[in-house]
Amino acid sequence: MKATKNDHVCEDEVYASIFKTHSKTVYNYIYYKFGNEEKAYDAVQEAFVKLWENCSKVAPEKAKSFVYTVANNLYLNVIKAEKVRLKYAEYAAPIEHEAPDFILEEQEFKEKLDRALQNLPEIQRTTFLLNRIDGKKYAEIAEMEGVSIKAIEKRMHLALKTLRENIDGI
Repeated sequence: MKATKNDHVCEDEVYASIFKTHSKTVYNYIYYKFGNEEKAYDAVQEAFVKLWENCSKVAPEKAKSFVYTVANNLYLNVIKAEKVRLKYAEYAAPIEHEAPDFILEEQEFKEKLDRALQNLPEIQRTTFLLNRIDGKKYAEIAEMEGVSIKAIEKRMHLALKTLRENIDGI
């Protein structure tokens, strides 16, 4: 359903459409910052609750920006309160029929990649993961982050440069 000028976020169909369209992307955005599925899920849920609570004040065309801003602010509040460090989801168990040398090499590479990603500044890590994992275009990331496309290009350049320096074979 496409929202029109007469639509209101307080209308169930409009709200449901906004949630369906944006909740997964907002979740991924916050997850890349938190590194914790539960906290990212909670932040997204709370952001959409706040959207509902403020539905009469938020125009449908501003809802996406509102939810990203609220979710990001919730993230920043948690960081201040808990000093959360990013932790990545566990990888699936290695396939049993692989050669032990291959499994060991693969695990060592994953650990090296995790360390390199963890050592990136948050803004570079978030930009890198949104682009490379979620397939977001620079313009979309720029809109989410509230910065220019040039800033996103610079973040990606620096992230890739740092990753190349810290990981052999990339």
